[in-house]
Amino acid sequence: MKIGLFIPCYIDAFYPNAGIATLELLEKLGQDVEYPMDQTCCGQPMANSGCNSDAAAAEALFVRNFAKYDAIVMPSGSCTHHVRDNFDAIPQTEEVKHVRKNTFELVEFLHDILKVEEFPWAEFPHKVGLHNSCGTLRALRTASMSELGEPYFSKPMDLLTKVKGISFATPKRPDECCGFGGTFSVTEEAVSARMGLDKVKDHYQAGAEYIVSADTSCTMHQQGCAERGGVPIRFIHIAEILNGARS
Repeated sequence: MKIGLFIPCYIDAFYPNAGIATLELLEKLGQDVEYPMDQTCCGQPMANSGCNSDAAAAEALFVRNFAKYDAIVMPSGSCTHHVRDNFDAIPQTEEVKHVRKNTFELVEFLHDILKVEEFPWAEFPHKVGLHNSCGTLRALRTASMSELGEPYFSKPMDLLTKVKGISFATPKRPDECCGFGGTFSVTEEAVSARMGLDKVKDHYQAGAEYIVSADTSCTMHQQGCAERGGVPIRFIHIAEILNGARS
């Protein structure tokens, strides 16, 4: 299939290695990937702030960029959730419906669509704690929610267990929000920062060397909390591990 790669603005600006790893990983798996060069934000920050109409221009550009592809893949659960479930600041044309229906977060694309069974190039000799963002967990349903008492499943864990040398630390409160929440971390800074510090301490006390996530927005917040709080833990996007990063 022909894949359009969308890289969220915060990854492009602050964590480009996660975007590069996503492209390289998809190409290693035999996919035909293009990166539209005039892509910008998907419109999520405006919509999440209650300024839905202000997201219209960004959403319209997104559709112009990606309507021609069989699938749109992005290394971000929150952006995927916006496009799939909240992309309504513009008229719902057939092109818009196609884009919304065929947009996938990277983990679900690898797990559900490509059904990848091995990553023979990947080895990560470290103990990691997995952070599922609220968007991937409760909107995209890439893992079971502990508060529902439902049978356990985890798509990111299914993929990570295929990596040689990796081991896992389990925090006491694995599904607790880290406090980022987009603009929540700006409007409720003190609460957000305390939630983030609690989150990274929970992983560190469980023995994690790294926190791995499919959402760099969450780990960006957690990294800042860890650095200010003196918690010696590192952060990495799941695409980097699956693509073969060793540290």
